[in-house]
Formats: sequence, C-alpha cells, structure tokens
Amino acid sequence: MLYIIDYGSGNLRSVQKAFEHVGVLAQVGSDPGRIRDAAGLVLPGVGAFGAAMEELERRGLPQVIGERVAAGVPFLGVCLGLQLLFEGSEESPGVPGLGLVRGDVRRLPADLKVPHIGWNQVESMKDSDLTEGIPDGAAFYFVHSYVVVPVRPADVLTTTEYGLTFVSGVELDNVAAFQFHPEKSSALGLRLYENFARRVYQG
Repeated sequence: MLYIIDYGSGNLRSVQKAFEHVGVLAQVGSDPGRIRDAAGLVLPGVGAFGAAMEELERRGLPQVIGERVAAGVPFLGVCLGLQLLFEGSEESPGVPGLGLVRGDVRRLPADLKVPHIGWNQVESMKDSDLTEGIPDGAAFYFVHSYVVVPVRPADVLTTTEYGLTFVSGVELDNVAAFQFHPEKSSALGLRLYENFARRVYQG
C-alpha cells in the first residue's frame, strides 16, 4: 500500500486523487504501524517548517519515517515535504528537520516576488526513473517562499530558474522530493506520480 503521511498540513486528498487517477490506491493517515507496513511513502505539505516538524514530532513520526527510509522504502516528498527532509530552515531557526538529506532551507531573495507562484520550467540534472517520459524543461506548478540548498551536488535531481537557479528536486538513493506540486501540474505531474508508483511496486 502507498501511504500518504498526514500531519495536518494541506489538502492531502488532492494528492490521493492524483494517485487514484493513475490507478494507484493510496491511503492517508498518521498511523506509525501503517507507515511501517507501507510499500511506499509520500510526504506532502504546505505551511511553515517549524509547525510541521512540531506536528510530526507530536505524532511520533520522525523516527519511524527515518527507519523506513533506512530500510530502503521508496519515499517521495512534495513542496514542504521536500524542505522537511533537510537539516533545518531559515524559516524556523533552531528547529531540526528530518535530516534525511544534508543541507538547509533558505528564503528566496528579498528582491524577488515572494512567494513564487505559478508554472515554471524544470531542468533535469541527472537521469532518474521518476522523470521518465517527462521532457527536460517541462513546466510544473510552484507555490513557495523557501528553497533547499543541498550540501552534495550529487543529490540535486532538478533545478529551476526564478531570478536565480534553485534546486527544485532532489534524489538520494530511495528518497526523492520536489518543490513543485505534481498534483497541480496536469498530465506531466500525474506522470511523475505514476513513475513513483512504478518504483514502489516494480522496484
């Protein structure tokens, strides 16, 4: 079963419906037992970094997420779910993230219109089964004010231009995440979710 982790942040039903659209059954919840049993995990989200980490901690989820990632379970983060994978964020100083990817999260420069909202192009930095069938330079839908800054260049999967070049996707072993919203990105967003489901069920 594909399990979408609920920590009270955002409309997870839209992510669930996107998976259903490509023929994949996904459950939504915050049950650690279900997370341990899941074949694949999805961490979506919108909102503030600190509040999200506080809610994940309250529900006892960071440890079990870390355990499943360490066990090799395919994991996909979306929007805030990308940022939470990192070690910390300027948005919430002193609040540790999940620490599954080395690096931090920084605010977009003040001279740009923030938040960055709308369609923007995504360029691939390396090959991945997640981007199979998605043309380089394809547009996806963004809503964000912060960007991730990985320590390791090898972890960068995609980049996007918005007054500067920022990292819009990362991939490290079985962990991948994107700043944009695939569920709001029409056919190519659905293709990305379909590719993730294929990774989960076909390995």
